[in-house]
Amino acid sequence: SKVAEVKKAQDDSLDLMSSGIAVSKDYNSKISFEFTKLNNIKPQMIAEATKNARTAAEQFAHDSGSKVGKIKTATQGFFSIENAAEDLQEKKTIRVVTTVEYLLK
Repeated sequence: SKVAEVKKAQDDSLDLMSSGIAVSKDYNSKISFEFTKLNNIKPQMIAEATKNARTAAEQFAHDSGSKVGKIKTATQGFFSIENAAEDLQEKKTIRVVTTVEYLLK
């Protein structure tokens, strides 16, 4: 929750190392940032995934001359949390996989 402070401390430690002061025995050690608020964003992510699933279903239905009905089944799948890029451990990409089956009319 204090990403800016951690990054400042990291920068300060780099200044110390450039002055010849050993901060760690392992100069390749990296700070690891973990995302801990998944439950706070789950409802919004599932809502967006369901909306996107309906949009895709409507395209399939349109192409086949059908109309999308109610949801037959829906499952919340796997959530993945990854670093946005190798050097951006403090920024995360979060994805959810959902499976939604619709009835067609």
